[in-house]
Amino acid sequence: MTFRDRTEAGRKLAAVLGHLAGRKDLLVLALPRGGVPVAAEVARALGAPLDVCFAHKIGAPNNPEFAIGSVAETGAPHVEEQAVQMLRVPYAYVREEAAIQQADIARRARQYREGRPPPDVAGKCVILIDDGVATGSTAHAALLALRERGPARLIFATPVAAADTMQRLAADADELAILYVPSGFLAVGEFYERFEQVGDQEVVETLKEGA
Repeated sequence: MTFRDRTEAGRKLAAVLGHLAGRKDLLVLALPRGGVPVAAEVARALGAPLDVCFAHKIGAPNNPEFAIGSVAETGAPHVEEQAVQMLRVPYAYVREEAAIQQADIARRARQYREGRPPPDVAGKCVILIDDGVATGSTAHAALLALRERGPARLIFATPVAAADTMQRLAADADELAILYVPSGFLAVGEFYERFEQVGDQEVVETLKEGA
């Protein structure tokens, strides 16, 4: 299965989430930047407000793609203790990297929301959306942070996800909505015919429309 672009993927995802349409407590959150156009279609179809949820992984020294922890817009950093101990990473490094990532999240939040406060998720039915999931470290961090903020129900939705990642995220969310779980998975972009980078200005304009 491949999707023409993120817009088509969002519309197909909205179709499987249609049972949530009309809920007054519904909130759609996107992982920026790629998740924003997908989530915008879901929010539009379900009649729900749209916002973003920020999360960054903390990469290992000399191997930034290997996650040893994560940070989100709210809450304390999450540390993968087993990975930190296995690689003998100093906790001073973890704290420093977490501070750098949190500062970047704060900057992007101000830019994307243009002064609007972050949404209150307490007691809400929250759908967190990305355009695809490979390792799942960012989605995992975001779901952990959202759970601490007390949503009534937490749903993770994405057009495509790696099988082992899907199993991990199932423990983080109350419900998963995934359109395609391929037997082989190299990168999210291989499942889209068009997979251009989403620009900051596109995110700002989409959020302003969906707020």
